Amino acid sequence: MLAIRSAVPADAADVARVHVRSWQVGYRGLVPDDYLDGLHWEDRAARYTFFGEHAGLPSTIVAVEGDAICGFATTGPCRVADAPGYGELLALYVDPDAWGRGVGRALIARARSDLVQRGFTGAVLWLLAGNVRAERFYRSDGWLPDDAHRNEEIWGVRVDEVRFRRALA
Repeated sequence: MLAIRSAVPADAADVARVHVRSWQVGYRGLVPDDYLDGLHWEDRAARYTFFGEHAGLPSTIVAVEGDAICGFATTGPCRVADAPGYGELLALYVDPDAWGRGVGRALIARARSDLVQRGFTGAVLWLLAGNVRAERFYRSDGWLPDDAHRNEEIWGVRVDEVRFRRALA
């Protein structure tokens, strides 16, 4: 049975494993292979800080099947000035072994609910340009591109991203 709960500091290693594996599989062909092959969860685990429910800081939830964390989502206040009153889906990753089993749908529904509870009327997310699988997923949940683009360094690699937006009410 799948359960969604708030992340705690002891989840950092498992969240890092999911994060790295999903990058290595999901971004293959979009990010250089040698870069993806060089990612290690141990390098990521120490970078996670789970703040809990503080309204002004990011909040992370995890999807757990049995004893294993199989996905996570992080939400927080929108980081761009042109979306006042908006929250942001900062991350949503599911372990590739759990793709197609409803984990992403459960996480996105809870993430939207959490953003509403924090008082946000809409939300944005940034999607790696060319990530067709993720774009299909987000569009099916009502997210649409809003013509904003950026080129940003994430985890030491430059990527092109497209912004998606949706109302939460």
